[in-house]
Amino acid sequence: MASVSRTSRLLAAVSIPVTAGLVLAGCAAGSDGASGDNVIIVGTTDKVTTLDPAGSYDNGSLAVQTQVFPYLVNTDYNSTDVVPDLAESAEFTSPTEYTVTLPAGLKWANGNDLTSSDVVFSFERNLAIADPNGASSLLYNLDSVEATDDTTVVFHLKTENDQVFPFILTSFPGAIVDEEVFSADALTPDADIVAANAFGGPYVITDYDFNNVVEFEPNDAYTGLLDAPVNESVILNYYAESSNLKLEVENGSIDVAYRSLSATDVDDLRGNDDVQVIDGPGGEIRYIVFNFDTQPYGAKTADADPDKALAVRQALASLIDREAISEQVYKGTYTPLYSYVPEGFAGATESLKELYGDGEGGPDADKAAEILEAVGVETPVQLSLQFSPDHYGPSSGDEYAMVKDQLEASGLFQVDLQSTEWVQYSEDRTADVYPAYQLGWFPDYSDADNYLTPFFLTQNFLGNHFSDSEVDKLILEQAVTPDVDERTALIEQIQDLVAQKLSTVPLLQGAQVAVAGADVDGVILDASFKLRFAPITR
Repeated sequence: MASVSRTSRLLAAVSIPVTAGLVLAGCAAGSDGASGDNVIIVGTTDKVTTLDPAGSYDNGSLAVQTQVFPYLVNTDYNSTDVVPDLAESAEFTSPTEYTVTLPAGLKWANGNDLTSSDVVFSFERNLAIADPNGASSLLYNLDSVEATDDTTVVFHLKTENDQVFPFILTSFPGAIVDEEVFSADALTPDADIVAANAFGGPYVITDYDFNNVVEFEPNDAYTGLLDAPVNESVILNYYAESSNLKLEVENGSIDVAYRSLSATDVDDLRGNDDVQVIDGPGGEIRYIVFNFDTQPYGAKTADADPDKALAVRQALASLIDREAISEQVYKGTYTPLYSYVPEGFAGATESLKELYGDGEGGPDADKAAEILEAVGVETPVQLSLQFSPDHYGPSSGDEYAMVKDQLEASGLFQVDLQSTEWVQYSEDRTADVYPAYQLGWFPDYSDADNYLTPFFLTQNFLGNHFSDSEVDKLILEQAVTPDVDERTALIEQIQDLVAQKLSTVPLLQGAQVAVAGADVDGVILDASFKLRFAPITR
């Protein structure tokens, strides 16, 4: 690695043809910072949905947003404690009031004043837009937000003793935006955000080619939790194929590869002395979502029948062999997941293990057949199943091919398996296009609530038309229960209840992995589940 010169790395990057899976648009030679010795190049196969925080709830978008937008509170490296970031202080001043004080004289990178008015604007527009691909559903307990002066913001909450609201402020809906640039009632185009230099995080974006390349430079106006970037700039390159991502980090053309290399590639790179494989805490999950309107026997199908629809979901859950997928597709880098809150979080259970399959985590075709027969479902069930080939890593195709084979081997299902690129996929799934489909989850904050509220409240991120009044009641109750043991019991109860309803079928749990050059420092994969560029250096 050390023998590869900076100039040759940049030239090599721009010389790769589009057909090889990487598009750079000549970015490496396009900025003053790119000629320096500490320009960090990061590669990813992830995709951005939109730069506007009101319109995205995906890891690819957050990977950019967390570098360039300010947050009132955040978590420091290797910590799960919520502490002030942009804010000077943040605390509950009453059971239903969370008060944030900003330093005086804050500025956006474009010179606009950054005041409490921007904060109020950011949250009100998020709720007003309520984009189906956004995270406004996390603000379910926010009644109103007011600026009492230029530096003070008070969040008025609907219920007392909210245990998760500060965590929510560190995640997607917590990003603050410039009210002089962003629209109050519609998403603001990426190009307009970049042109206006409407940034307040550790970096600004100096070059932006949607899902091809993003170039970042340190924001001199940023005064927050994180130390100033130790690098001159960062170039984020997007790859269509993970095989090219592996090749580039292997030969030293990029410094860091993060999301997503195949399990085989990661295993191979562990034996390469020119790179370092960096493992982070778990928390990522993979699961199948059912659209309650359009799945077989769904509410808006010609033969709608809730009992038969549930039986279809239960039969599928009884046929999945998670262990086989874990070992054969992911080489053990993902492990079987039998509930909704993954192992390692308080309240995690294995609610599905006893309910479905052989009762010990394995599949059982006879049980699946009995479930379908009991309510008169004709077999084979015709199931349309969708996955994204570019968003969740190159092994998604193999994973869902195995799911299809497992379902069809029973004779109980006939699966129409299709794939769609992520940018279109993220629109289609909330427009009821897919009766059943793949999703993955990277937690926004380190609390079991983040695996419950976004999925199972009636107004949820999935938009799959699942609604259950008892589930709603329990989710809202656990969020405001201060006693740890009582709250844990509620979290367990929610998982047991949702396991019976099967809005989603959890499949696998995985850890974070990044690969970096041997001479790269500062790649931190911690419980924040965000790769922050500021500490990365060579």
